[in-house]
Parts: sequence; C-alpha cells; structure tokens
Amino acid sequence: MNVLVLNASYEPLQKVDLRHAIRMLVREVAVVEEAEEGRTIGRFPVPRVLRLVRYVAMRWRHGRRPPWSKRGVYLRDRGHCAYCGGRGNTIDHVLPQSRGGGDSWENTVLACGRCNNRKADRTPSEAGLTLRLKPRIPHWEELVAR
Repeated sequence: MNVLVLNASYEPLQKVDLRHAIRMLVREVAVVEEAEEGRTIGRFPVPRVLRLVRYVAMRWRHGRRPPWSKRGVYLRDRGHCAYCGGRGNTIDHVLPQSRGGGDSWENTVLACGRCNNRKADRTPSEAGLTLRLKPRIPHWEELVAR
C-alpha cells in the first residue's frame, strides 16, 4: 500500500510505502490528512495521505523534466491506448527503435496489444493508425498524484 505525501503547502511530493509513512509519523515530520477508517497501527491510523509539518523546497524539480519511465508513460496516458482509447498495456515507440526512435517522452505512448501488433515496426501513418493524443513531457504532478 502506498501513501501519498503532500508538502506543507498541500502540493503532492511523492508516494511512500506504509512502513515509511509510519516512521514519518513517529518522527513527527508529518501529520495524517486522510486515513483508512477503523484501521490503526499501534496508536496511528493507517494513512492514505500525509502532509509534511514543514515546507520542503523542491529545487530539484524546477527547471528539470521528469526522467522517462514506462510507469511515467502509463500515468501520463492515464492507462489508455493512444490509438484506440482502450485499456493500454504496452509501450509503443511512435518512430520505431529500428528506425532511430528511442525511449523519450515525445516518442513513446501507451498502446493496447491489438494496436501495438497492428502497428508493428511501422509509423502510425504507415499502419493506418492515428494518435488520439500527442506524446509530451508530463508535469511532475501527473506522475506523483496517482
């Protein structure tokens, strides 16, 4: 179970596991904003969302784009196939890797197995597919808040 950690200003920072969240509560660096009803661990309610007591400057985010990851593509595309809008489960390179396309935010989208097989080692236009969304670099908040 992951727990969302908010900055003191209520901005999403990251997700941590339950064990880490309880340690934050014990050290009193965070307070529970939302908890699971009726469940506790010792004297603490089982948290869903924590908020830091003090503001943490996120300088590392300013001016830097998030690093590319498969999970990031899934979160950016909200689990939907970029070609048909169905449930996506694979990463597809818009410009295939065999033609010089690489792992980047602008060249990867989420695709369902059917569309990915149909596209194969071709560009979307060669395969007769159209992109429903333009691949883009996501905002940090899109990758943390889910």
